[in-house]
Amino acid sequence: MKDTAIYGLSSIVGRFLNYLLVPLYTHYMPKASGDYGVSTNVYAYVALILVLLTFGMETTLFRFANDDKLTLEIGRKHSDTVFSTVMAVVGTLTALFLIFVFGLIGPISDALGYAEHPEYLQMMAVVVAMDALQAIPFSYLRYQKRAIRFASLKLLFIALNIALNVFYFVVLGKTSVYYVFFINLLCTGFISLLFIPDLIKTHWHYDGQLLKRMLSYSWPILILGIAGILNQVADKIIFPLVYPDQAQANVELGIYGSCVKIAMIMAMITQAFRYAYEPIVFAKSKDADKTEYYASAMKYFLIFTLLAFLCVVGWMPLLQYIIGEEYREGLGVVPIVMAAEIMMGVYFNLSFWYKLIDKTIYGAWFSLAGCAVLFAVNILLIPKYGYWACAWGGVAGYGTAMVLSYIVGQKKNPIPYPMQSIASYVLMTIILTVMMNWSSDRFGFGIVGQLVCNTVCILFFVSYILHNDLPLSSLPIIGKKFKKS
Repeated sequence: MKDTAIYGLSSIVGRFLNYLLVPLYTHYMPKASGDYGVSTNVYAYVALILVLLTFGMETTLFRFANDDKLTLEIGRKHSDTVFSTVMAVVGTLTALFLIFVFGLIGPISDALGYAEHPEYLQMMAVVVAMDALQAIPFSYLRYQKRAIRFASLKLLFIALNIALNVFYFVVLGKTSVYYVFFINLLCTGFISLLFIPDLIKTHWHYDGQLLKRMLSYSWPILILGIAGILNQVADKIIFPLVYPDQAQANVELGIYGSCVKIAMIMAMITQAFRYAYEPIVFAKSKDADKTEYYASAMKYFLIFTLLAFLCVVGWMPLLQYIIGEEYREGLGVVPIVMAAEIMMGVYFNLSFWYKLIDKTIYGAWFSLAGCAVLFAVNILLIPKYGYWACAWGGVAGYGTAMVLSYIVGQKKNPIPYPMQSIASYVLMTIILTVMMNWSSDRFGFGIVGQLVCNTVCILFFVSYILHNDLPLSSLPIIGKKFKKS
């Protein structure tokens, strides 16, 4: 439980600290320059390439490192063999990727619209290669339950990144996106060096037979990962390619990208949940009460993500100041993007049924179906509706994958999810969201009035949670006093 709290807290704190960069960039990079749009576009490619280079090996490491049979086949240090084999795969892929990018930087820059700035792509190619290599040791730290070291390295990167950004943008007065990429390169390289002691201590042993088994498990996860990340970043990749006004494309993408950062509060929660929950799921798979545990996890995940949704919507009059004033015209997409992120989190919860029975191919098909829907919505509607099509495309894509996974999962490996209770929370969230928006439009409250009214709605939701699923008597420390009462 302590490790779970550390993973979750480090992820939440890390994402929160990264929010400090959003007002920095949106205040120091003018909207008209399109530089924030360039950053949004390049980082979308980075996220996609990272999935390709890690090749589904993070989940594969957990699956095989937790396989007790391998202890008998390989020996006591079978987890090091799993780690070594995974690192060999990712290391080979990253080397080939760097050779490809640096060897063909001219044509690649032309194709992606960065002919005048190939250095952007070169810097970020090195960053994504180092990130891919770091992903495996970070996963191994989670497997080894070395939560403190995991969290320390993650937070050190963020602290260093923020400090250098403040120095370059505030102290030196820089305004170019070049420095965003350059600073990322410096920080990622520094963290990579700190992994050297861990790598030296590892008992390196490559196993070719094990690799064959791992690849048969991981390639469907790769497809799943590609489709999943495309659901998150395809809109930001497609946008400059199909938006009718090419000169304005990066400006509009900058508006959308900055507003989406507010919605990433939901992504922050789901990522924290994933870090903490994924190792537990595989360990719990041997227990008799596993289905009840998975059902409860889904319910409480939804409860707290819906609460976060209401908090963001309700406190938007305050949260809007996270981004620069000239970027705020796109704030209307925030609730839509958050809804898509909740669906993605639900889909992640649902995905364990096929991972635990080694049928990851199902996840690949579900994600590809969702991805196809997202692509269709974006390509067809961006030219007419701009970044609003991006927001709704995410809902359509994740919604498709989520529904398909639930329907098939309940037939192949049924889990007794409390659907009636979940539906009541979803319905209440919708009603309270409508009430908050209606009261603001109807009564024309100022910022303070809106915050007070919306907070009352949020507290009503909290009271519903406490009454139905989390009574005060069940809470740690203070719960004893309520039990006595």
